[in-house]
This record gives sequence, C-alpha cells and structure tokens, in this order.
Amino acid sequence: MAESQTRAKKGVAMRTSGEPASAELLLEIGTEELPYYFIQPALRALADSAERLLKEHRLLHGTMRTFGTPRRLVLVVESLSGRQASTVREAMGPSRAVAFDAAGQPTKAAVGFAGSQGVAVGDLEIRQIRKGEYVFAVKREPGRQSPAVLAELLPALISGLSFPKSMRWNASGMRFARPIRWLLALYGGKVVQFQVGGISAGNRTWGHRFLPSSGTKARRGLQVANFKSYAQALERHSVVSDQDRRRTMILSQLAALAHSARGHLHRDEDLLEQAVYTVEYPHAILGEFNPQYLSLPKDILMTAMKEHQGYFSLMRPDGSLLPKFISVTNMKLANMRLIREGNERVLAARLADAKFFFDEDRKVKLADRVKKLAQVTFHQKLGTLHQKQERVIKLVGLLAKQLSVTDETSAACRRAAQLCKADLLTGIVGEFPTLQGIMGGEYSRHDGEPEAVSLAISEQYLPPSMEGELPKTLAGKILSLADRLDTIAAFFHVGIVPTGSEDPFALRRHATAIVRIIIEGNLRLNLGKAVDHASNIVNDDGFKAVTLHEKVAKPLDFIAERFRYYARTVHGLRDDVIETLLKRSDEGIYDLIDLLSRMKALQAITTRPEFDPLMIGFKRAHRLVEKESWAREDIEGALFQHASEKELHRALHEARQRVPAAIARGDYAKALDALVQLKPAIDEFFVGVMVNADDPALRANRLSLLYAVDRLFLSYADFSQIVVAGD
Repeated sequence: MAESQTRAKKGVAMRTSGEPASAELLLEIGTEELPYYFIQPALRALADSAERLLKEHRLLHGTMRTFGTPRRLVLVVESLSGRQASTVREAMGPSRAVAFDAAGQPTKAAVGFAGSQGVAVGDLEIRQIRKGEYVFAVKREPGRQSPAVLAELLPALISGLSFPKSMRWNASGMRFARPIRWLLALYGGKVVQFQVGGISAGNRTWGHRFLPSSGTKARRGLQVANFKSYAQALERHSVVSDQDRRRTMILSQLAALAHSARGHLHRDEDLLEQAVYTVEYPHAILGEFNPQYLSLPKDILMTAMKEHQGYFSLMRPDGSLLPKFISVTNMKLANMRLIREGNERVLAARLADAKFFFDEDRKVKLADRVKKLAQVTFHQKLGTLHQKQERVIKLVGLLAKQLSVTDETSAACRRAAQLCKADLLTGIVGEFPTLQGIMGGEYSRHDGEPEAVSLAISEQYLPPSMEGELPKTLAGKILSLADRLDTIAAFFHVGIVPTGSEDPFALRRHATAIVRIIIEGNLRLNLGKAVDHASNIVNDDGFKAVTLHEKVAKPLDFIAERFRYYARTVHGLRDDVIETLLKRSDEGIYDLIDLLSRMKALQAITTRPEFDPLMIGFKRAHRLVEKESWAREDIEGALFQHASEKELHRALHEARQRVPAAIARGDYAKALDALVQLKPAIDEFFVGVMVNADDPALRANRLSLLYAVDRLFLSYADFSQIVVAGD
C-alpha cells in the first residue's frame, strides 16, 4: 500500500531488473588534426555525455576511460551490459468512480487515459491508495539488446560534442571541430553499425600520419578486436594513444636532455599540456640559438620560444637562460638533424624580430607614449585606455590613503598608475601580448624610473589566472587592485555583467584576484568603501549608466560571491558559517581578512556539543524579538519574578564585558566562548518563564532581556543563518 501511495504521488514510477551479460565498448572518432586545446575539454565532455546517455538508456556499465591525440578521441567502457535493464512504468489515472460507470463499464475518461499511456483498457489496474481507489496503467518494457541501442546512442553522443569552433566539411552538413575521417565502434568485438557525417563505423583505426607503416595492409587501416589489440596495434604503428603515457615519456625525455645540456628545465604546465596533445609519438630534441640574444630580457626569450614555437627553456643553476631549447616533435627518425636545424632557423627569425622591437621600443620613453592612449579604445561604451588609466590613477590614491601607506609608497603607486598602460603601444607587446606589464616594468627601469615603480607596473596583471602568482610589492598589490576594481565597476556601470557561463571580460577572474590579493596579501581594506570609490570615479567620467535589474548583483555583491567561493574551496568553510558574517551589514565595514578570521573561529566552535543547542535557544530569542519588532533595551531588575530571569541578566552583563573587548582585539575564539557560556542561562530562562506574559510590563521586560541577548550575538555575526538539526 505504501509503495502504491508513493507512485501515486509521483504519477509515474520506474523500476529496473537484473543485469545481463556484459562486454567492452570501444569508440574512436578519427579526425584531421585537432587544436591541442580542444582535446582535453572534448574528452571530459565525451565521458560526461556517455555517462548520461548510458544511464538514460538503462545500460549498466563498469569503468569508463577516455584517451586523446591530435587525430583521435577515444572512449572505452568496460563491462557494458548486453541488454537494457527492463522497466515497469506506472502512471496514475482518474479515480475508479470517474473511470468506470455503475455497471463497471469504462468511461471516456478510462479509454482516453489508456490510449495516452499506450495500453489496452482491459489492462488497467485498480488500486487502493490513501485518497481512495484509482486507475493505474502498467506498461512493461523489456530491455533491448545493447548493439541496437548503441547504434542510436553513439551518433547522438558524437554529434552532441561541442567545441570552441566547429566546421562543416561535406554534404552531410554536420559540424565538428575538424573533419571526421573514420569511426571505430566495437561492442564485444563486433562492429556497431551506424553512420555520422557520412562516415560508417567499422573495426579499423589508422596509425601515425607521417611515420612509415609496414605494408599495404597498414595503409588500409589496422583491424582491431578490442581495446587491448587497438592499443597494441597503434603502438606498433607509432601512436601512443594514452595521454598519460605520452606525458610521462615527454617528462623523461625533457629531464634527460636538460641534464645533458648541464641545465635544468623551466617547468611550464601549460606548455607541457600543449606538447602532450600536439603529438602522437613524442620525441624531444635539443636545439641551440645564438648566445647574442641572451642580451634580451629573459621573459622575451622564453615567451618567443613558448608562444610561437612551443619550445621549452633551459636554465643555468643561477636562474639565467642557457642558449638552448627543447622541442617536442611528433616523430622519431634515424637522423633528426634536419628537424633540429629547421627549428633553430625558425627560432632565430623570431628572436631577431624580438630584438628589433625591443631596441626600437627603448627609443621612446613610456611617459611619452601615455598621451597616445587616448587614441586606443578600451571599450566602445567605456571610452579610451587613457580614460581608464586616469581613473586608475585616482583610485590608487584613494586605496593608498585607505591603507595608510607611507608617502613613498603612495608616490610609487601614483607614478606606476600614470605609466601602467603605456607598454600596450610598444612593438614587443604587440608581438607578444602576454608580456604586457612585464615589458612596462622593463622599459620603466630603462627610463630611469624608481625600482618600486617598475616592479608595480610589472606586477599589475598578477595573478594572471585564478591560482596564479600574486604581486609581491605593496605598490603592485594596490595597482592591481585598482585596475581590477575599475574594470568591474566600469562594466557594471554600463550594464555588462556576467550571466551564466558567459563572462567575456573575465570579471569573475578579476573578482577572485581582488579577493586573493586582499586576503593573501594581508591588506586591511574596507572593500565596500573601495568599491564605492571605484563606482563614483566611473560615474564621474560621464558614461551612460544602465539600471540593472534588482536580481542582478551589484559590484560588491559580485565580489562577495567570489569570496564565498574562496572561503568554501580554499578554507573549507561551511556555507551557513560564511553567510553568518556576510549578512552583517550594520557596521558598514567589509574587511575580508577580518571576516575570514571570524568565520574560521566560528566554524571551529561549531564542533562543540553545546553549540547546536545554544543556537536553538538563540534562534527562539531572535524570532520572538523579530516577530515583535522589539528594539527597547531598558531592563528593570525589580520586575524579575523568576530566578532564571536574574541569572540570564547576570550572565548577560558578564558576557557584555567580555565579548566586545575580545572582538575589539581580534580574539574571536574568546568572544565566541563567552557567547557559548550563555547557553545554560538562556535554556533556564525559556524553561522558567513565559515571555508573552499577561502583564504588559513583565512581557516588555522579558522581551528587552531577549533583545539584549540578540544584539550581543549579532555583534559578532548573524547567527540566525546557522543551520542546526530541526531547523
């Protein structure tokens, strides 16, 4: 009966039967060369989509793995059941009285319901549930064999993959990252018959595009029966399908070559990922460049090697560059001299260009480039880069004042802000955009600016990513903060805010950087005031403001959301603990370091056994005060009638001496301990007296006593946000 009632509430229910025999599924999508940065996201999407589709189609399975190279995306599913799990679908229809007349004959309602469910009227079942007798349609669906299901499922899986850019390449009109050249699909060693983009699935794969394959048979494709034979066949034909194996091979080769060059590798994870997904058979080679180029700044050389060529840099023990590089190629030949020399020639041309730009750039001082920023658009709705830089100059002054920095640091901040965007007009940054800021610091140093100014300019874009390196100097932190606060305030001002996954101007990254710089940089800053400064400066520039919908977060709320994420993921704080402090707005102070310290102290004390019972008592007091909108603080001892009232008043008086003093000196553990010690008095109070007494004077006095308790707790945090059992 209970089961029938549950089904009746849901309307439709499903149950599955046992698991049939299982076999391995192997799917390979063979393509033209994919951009390396497409592959890893595509493999994640392939696994996620496969998991979802198999579940939807009631196909049980074991371990799922994905592999990828520039020419193939591979899915392997172990122990995929040979048949769908059978189901029984049940739908509740009208009541018996509506479905059948007095003579027991089906009415139009019964006929219509049966037809909508695809069952015969005679197969309808009548069941007794809590509401009475109702008609149920029961449809038993035996599971189909997996090959038939996979023939429908796999085309949808392949077609459903999305990429940053897609293309059409034949009359089928299908869109994919690159043209699909072959499909391999085996279930239990047998081909799953289907077509995608005009390509029929088969049991053949293809080896390395360039390295010679043995015989005509290999050129026609390599026939395989399962994943084991697939991996072995590819290895024999110069393809390492497992990206983790390729990574291990590359790292081993890099280490060996670095050792032979008497240097050490500059480890770059992004460059390593690029190498892993650019080759099918990795072979690293050591090359050289003319030592004369070592006169260029190290960052220019390393960027030229990385961005244009994908080369790894080698360092001396003292941190300086060696005139050598390592390239990861896609093949191993008996004589690699021609490939090495070709790489060296290409790099020499790049370095020659870089030297030309560097020499030319230094002929013009950064300060002389500033006015030309007025000719460069920052954003069509937000004016020029010169206007942005002027706003940053004003904001760094206000932030420096807020942080009470020395006059010397304040002057460095302002001068750095005056020059910070000028390097965007240099040739070297035009050639290597990732060097913006870094080259500004380099050219500033060449122009004779103070070192503090040069360092701040070079650090203005740090951190470059969510987890990247932070500015080390105080002036660099202030400049980076000002630049990011201005960017967020400016885009919010004109109504350009992130929505869902759309964030074309990386405002979430800027907000996360603000949180990290303040907390990890130990800046005691009122963030609310800083955001107001940034917003006011943008408003003064006269750009047309767009009124945002009430549900759209304001700049401070937007940054606070990233602070929530930071507190939760980096420090492991509970969501309700985070909210208790973020709901505190009475003081008008938004000091992230202080908020985080309070949160940590609060989370630590939530583990004490008396904490949850204390919260139950506090919330009862809070709700009574809130319900009555009570805000009177006068408490008269002469009106106490019960010992619990006197005890709560005494304990409250003692806590009022301890809690504010502990908060003032930042000893949050002691402040919370004093609040926890109020628990017995609060519990006894609610046991001993009735707050809503008939006597108005008694009622008012007791409400004032609870109001005092409420205010004391709220002086630390909004404890009403804490979740306890029974809420």
